[in-house]
Amino acid sequence: MPKVFIGLGSNLENPINQIKMAITALHGLPSTYVQSISSLYRSLPWGEITDQPDFVNAVVRLKTDLAPLELLEQLQQIEKQQNRIKIERNGPRTIDCDILLFEGVQLNSPLLTIPHLYLEQRAFVVIPLAEIAPELLLPNGVSIQTLAEAVDHQGLTKVVEEACP
Repeated sequence: MPKVFIGLGSNLENPINQIKMAITALHGLPSTYVQSISSLYRSLPWGEITDQPDFVNAVVRLKTDLAPLELLEQLQQIEKQQNRIKIERNGPRTIDCDILLFEGVQLNSPLLTIPHLYLEQRAFVVIPLAEIAPELLLPNGVSIQTLAEAVDHQGLTKVVEEACP
């Protein structure tokens, strides 16, 4: 079973609870096993739309027998169940579930890009990834630990909160 890293983000309707609900849903995916969950991190909005609430983010490591597009379908179902409405790119959302990395897969299609676009530039992805997989090497050979030490933290702060499910 390949290792997969999923990025979660929310800034609407109790973001901490939204992340926890998404993690619970990941535990219920077919042929999928959650291995570890990062701490929760609060981050400033990223991209063009900065006039919106701060985000709460986490990264989950799992193993799955699902193919990348099957997993994407499952993640989109989680988003739908949590009332995700896609109005504008990088806009506010109840939940965002992204495939960041999928062991042994590099993909660039209209539906899915693996590794996730801009992964290396986003502290809210790099720091949680380094927390749960400090040994991780990205497909380009760069160490996640090296990236975590170099990335601009962009206002990222750890959320002091009870453990995720």
